[in-house]
Amino acid sequence: MTAARPPLRSLLIAAVALLLGSCASGPKHAGNYREDGPPERVPADVLSTPDAVPRAEPLNVFANRPYVALGRTYVPYTSDAPFRQRGVASWYGRQFQGNRTASGERYDMFAMTAAHPTLPIPSYARVTNLRDRRSVVVRINDRGPFVRDRIVDLSYAAAARLGLAGPGSGEVEIERVLPGQVAHAAEGGHPVSPTPAAAPEPTAVAFAVAPPGAQSPAADLRWSVQLGAFKVAANAEALRDRLALLLSSPEAQTLPAELRAPRIEYQGGFSRVLIGAIADRAVALQWSRLL
Repeated sequence: MTAARPPLRSLLIAAVALLLGSCASGPKHAGNYREDGPPERVPADVLSTPDAVPRAEPLNVFANRPYVALGRTYVPYTSDAPFRQRGVASWYGRQFQGNRTASGERYDMFAMTAAHPTLPIPSYARVTNLRDRRSVVVRINDRGPFVRDRIVDLSYAAAARLGLAGPGSGEVEIERVLPGQVAHAAEGGHPVSPTPAAAPEPTAVAFAVAPPGAQSPAADLRWSVQLGAFKVAANAEALRDRLALLLSSPEAQTLPAELRAPRIEYQGGFSRVLIGAIADRAVALQWSRLL
């Protein structure tokens, strides 16, 4: 059988990832963020985007053929066999908005969809964030990612609901959902999907800055708003860059200037993404609520 040609989007992403291998621990498009990222205007109700509803659909004739990407052969599943997988999820956004997916449909970053190397197209899967157990149901309609250690590319909406839009990637579990399984769960009294957890609120944290000649680091205590803390420095850098982009938009111009310049501080083994620095904790708490 002749191998199907992988989607142009997937080849582009894979090529960029190989060239930027040093950024592999960051988001999928690390180092190429100027070409992709979140929408210019994030819908206010993006966290309320409903799960995809599994339904019986005929398999796409072309998208389920074996294919080769970057020298590796992929054989898509075409049966209703159970499927479960753990690994790193990433997401793709505005660069690919409106482009054709492997299914032939237009990519919509606000729909609950995802790309997977081998799950049937179309099919459905529950993706669970292993850090906080948030989960969503997505419809698989595209191929990818072909970057090492990545198992699924989520739409922007799915990533936002899972809390992965900011960090760019995260550890997840994928479980295939067949038509009828979700309905059966609902009939049994179990929720189809947990209520989406609210995005973590910014937190006011203290950082001690020691001026020259000071006897103690606490001589000049400053309070900042923490937007995230990461063991992997590349993830912190990715969040900082995303925040810098969002905070430079016209909608953010009403914020005080000191709240539009995110930075990274290294403390306690974590790379912390911070905004602002002030001696008054009460003002820092006001900033956190404002952000």
